[in-house]
Amino acid sequence: MEIVLETNNLEKKYKDFKALNHNNIHFEKGAIYGLIGKNGAGKTTLIRIICGLQKPTNGSYTIYGINNNSSNIVSVRKRMGAIIETPSIYSEMTAKDNLIEQYKLVGMPSLDGIDELLKLVGLSNTGKKKAKNFSLGMKQRLGIAMSLANNPDFLILDEPINGLDPQGIIEMRELILKLNKERNITILISSHYLDELSKIATHYGFLDNGSIIKEISSDELMKKMEHKIILTVNGPKEFVKYFEEHNISYEVMDSKTINVYGKYNLSKFINELSKKNLIADEVHEQEESLENYYMNLIGGSNND
Repeated sequence: MEIVLETNNLEKKYKDFKALNHNNIHFEKGAIYGLIGKNGAGKTTLIRIICGLQKPTNGSYTIYGINNNSSNIVSVRKRMGAIIETPSIYSEMTAKDNLIEQYKLVGMPSLDGIDELLKLVGLSNTGKKKAKNFSLGMKQRLGIAMSLANNPDFLILDEPINGLDPQGIIEMRELILKLNKERNITILISSHYLDELSKIATHYGFLDNGSIIKEISSDELMKKMEHKIILTVNGPKEFVKYFEEHNISYEVMDSKTINVYGKYNLSKFINELSKKNLIADEVHEQEESLENYYMNLIGGSNND
């Protein structure tokens, strides 16, 4: 699979402050990569460097295999679209006129495709309405339309649902999924809305103090987050035999710990085990949210 973005010990210093510190990130074509980090973790700095708006102090990165120090990096960036912080929109212009100006700016040979873009982002019926009279959600969708003017296959969205009402969030989610699935656009998206991000991301990068402390696929993460019963036992062998015979999803963590996945009535589950003389020393239930997983992760990183 083709690697879209990879950073190698990327650093960015501002005097004595390191906004990025040995940052290593990578994801493949087709991903929706959720970049998660608190304010000041380095999300926007990373995005600005990738887009060529800032230069790294140390380290390097590649986009579609092209190194940032190569003269070809300018050409490969033509495959990218981005919204960083807030979209740059002409408030006195209509949605269509904004797109016309964007087409000219990126050097598109014709204005073909503008009506299709407006339809794609749900703005085809705005007519002569000026952008200053748009809702925040409409402005965000217009910004995405403008970022798609050069037909990119890699899109970067910095906090695209920040400040949106529930309906706006739903519309943005549906648009992002449509771009990924129907247009095969790889998307890097940073967001504070972890619950919403969990509905669309295929991969995650957890950023803390300028470093990626964990990269994980959504499938791996969902397994870690799903409801589980943690058993502390004196030897897992007989427990494993029982779980195999009854098609119970489990994972042996070490010589004394077994995780059992799925939702069970705890007292009934323990009672069934005891009938087979399978007595656990300790039993705990656990169900994590993405937010809890993230907080435990950065808590652990801060304690290292």
